[in-house]
Amino acid sequence: MDHPIIELWNKPSRLVVGLMSGTSADGIDAVLTRITGSGLSTKVDQLGFHFLPFDNATRQAVLNICTGEHGGTREVCLLATHLGMLYARAVHELLRKTGTDRIDLIGCHGQTVYHIPENTDYLNTVIRGTLQIGDPSFLAEEFSCPVVSDFRIRDMAAGGLGAPLVPYTEFLLYRSETEDVALQNIGGIGNLTLLPAGCTLDEVTAFDTGPGNMVMDALAMMITEGKQNYDDGGRLAASGTVIPELLQWMLDDPYLKKEPPKTTGREYYGSEYVQKLLSAGKHSLVDILATATAFTAETIALSLRRFAPRLPQRLVIGGGGSRNPTLLRFLQEALPEVNVQTQEDLGLDSDAKEAVAFAVLANEALFGISNNAPSATGAKHGVVMGRINL
Repeated sequence: MDHPIIELWNKPSRLVVGLMSGTSADGIDAVLTRITGSGLSTKVDQLGFHFLPFDNATRQAVLNICTGEHGGTREVCLLATHLGMLYARAVHELLRKTGTDRIDLIGCHGQTVYHIPENTDYLNTVIRGTLQIGDPSFLAEEFSCPVVSDFRIRDMAAGGLGAPLVPYTEFLLYRSETEDVALQNIGGIGNLTLLPAGCTLDEVTAFDTGPGNMVMDALAMMITEGKQNYDDGGRLAASGTVIPELLQWMLDDPYLKKEPPKTTGREYYGSEYVQKLLSAGKHSLVDILATATAFTAETIALSLRRFAPRLPQRLVIGGGGSRNPTLLRFLQEALPEVNVQTQEDLGLDSDAKEAVAFAVLANEALFGISNNAPSATGAKHGVVMGRINL
């Protein structure tokens, strides 16, 4: 009998589930794909998508752990197990929705609870690190297929930042021979990928632009007293007025001036950052939210103007931020020369984009193909990211 991985190598295509739960900590994106080939020959068909929202207690537990100052090993152990079981539930619901009996492979990003991309003094040495939790063993047990998880740390071991990871898949799936394309994911954090016309992987540039929805989400929760954990349709921000002096203070952020490769997260733009906004002056919460929304748009525009060799013809927006018309309006106003589109304008699915990426990264790991983009992460060389649980 062939080894299970050899069996998958020999199949003309594979049914692969991708799972993503991001820095917004709102729930689990689960996508079913059919992947044909690998490397530059990769072809992906999306067959179904399911979103499993976190209940309020789970979301708050994730946000608490992410501060780095809450809980201990017991809390991390329990939350990792709880998330592992939720990932399995998300896949069951996805397969039930799509009428699928059996899958070949799962790629699971896990939940990032701490990410330290900068050199940090610890125990008489200097280290960097990252931690994603949500035990993949429950997926392997439930679905009797290989599960690839824990992608980021292998890139960091090779000197990279462990982020961003999506640019490799964007290179495979979105590059054009005739035009420059930029892809901006707006999840909790904003991530930008630059794909010059006809580029090679070494010519891909990608980095975190700053906060995506993270600051806006926190303010929306305050405004609605917990009834909404995001600004639905950008309506709250649209009712406010941008505060010019606060926006300028936000744009003086040293992270925005830092040269790529670079990455950031909740450790930088979390609750302490929001408290600084609240204490910056006597402003209404809706005006601060409008300003934070404009800030996310301006960070993207600044990133393109500062770090792109030239402005792209197209900027394609994915992630939850693509559902925020107020944010998209601010973005188009900040980049009048660029055609700002969403994934849906291309006939694709904004909600599923990152989950699809981890399905593709898992497929590459299965074939032993380097699946990081060293030009984006700063790694010394290409590596195969992801641990395989059989």
